[in-house]
Amino acid sequence: MKRSRFSEEQIISILREADGESTVKAVCTKHNISDATFYNWKRKYGGMDVEEARRLRALEDENGRLKRLVADLSVQNQILKEVNAKKW
Repeated sequence: MKRSRFSEEQIISILREADGESTVKAVCTKHNISDATFYNWKRKYGGMDVEEARRLRALEDENGRLKRLVADLSVQNQILKEVNAKKW
């Protein structure tokens, strides 16, 4: 997956900047991002603090790691079932 040019702190500061006096179009032009990117960030990070965004990232990483672990164990379990099902 492609890494973002912006960190969570920068994204949240950009979103807060748009909540102020500036328009979304002006903020997007200033930071060289598209409107779609801005609204995707707003959907994901809207109303969050920096610490909450870091916690979200950590939880997403842990969730991915656990999903891979479950998938590996499921494959191993299936292989063992197939081996035990054979008649010797």
